Amino acid sequence: MDAVRRIADAVLYEGYLLWPYRRSALKNQRRWTFGGVYPRAHSEAHPDDRWLMRTECLLEADPEVDVRVRFLQVVGEAGVEREAGPGPISVGGLEGSVDVGTELVAEELWRVTVEIANTTPFGGTREEALKRTFCSAHTVLRAPRGSFVSLTDPPDELREAAAACRNEGTWPVLVEDHHTLLSSPIILQDFPQVAPESPGDLFDGGEIDELLILNVLALTDDEKAEMRETDPRAREILERCEVLSGEQLLRLHGAWRR
Repeated sequence: MDAVRRIADAVLYEGYLLWPYRRSALKNQRRWTFGGVYPRAHSEAHPDDRWLMRTECLLEADPEVDVRVRFLQVVGEAGVEREAGPGPISVGGLEGSVDVGTELVAEELWRVTVEIANTTPFGGTREEALKRTFCSAHTVLRAPRGSFVSLTDPPDELREAAAACRNEGTWPVLVEDHHTLLSSPIILQDFPQVAPESPGDLFDGGEIDELLILNVLALTDDEKAEMRETDPRAREILERCEVLSGEQLLRLHGAWRR
């Protein structure tokens, strides 16, 4: 798996299931707190739940850009991965669109705009709306011959243009190089990385691997049984934690990097 996909997958599943990883826990009965793009009809009655996600970024040299939108759809008690490119979205009962535009703002400098809209017909409660939501939505942009500008730390001559970019419900950061950008609903720094010591995803919104793993190992047999039955990904977390060696656990205690 390449570095971009690892980061994008971490964003996709962040908040998917929270400690103590059991369905009976109240906080696991109201999930999908990051990057939800809700049905427009629901959003109009509940403005805090947006139905549009907007990304604006700056691209130098060449305006050609590939755009992929990824999200989860709640099916039953699990999340199914979905992916869409520019144009209409019609998948699994969900409807919407991905609109991409480019605007020349200076010599060899373009503003790229991506809007994700959820127009799925809907009427009901918020919990029911989650089944019609683009959950954990984020956008991956790739420019094979262009160079994205950091909005976190733009060069001085582009600070004004960077400040004029409007992002709603998401924030774009450079990933791996200046040819790839991830527009994430979670605030990240440019060139984010998954720590090499991490044995795998833990999904919890403020995750500290060592603490979460030790808590999993301290569960009672009955609690582990409920965790195992909650969700295939919860079962995978439990099985992974139970086979970690002492050396692997020690690596989670801390690392010094230059």
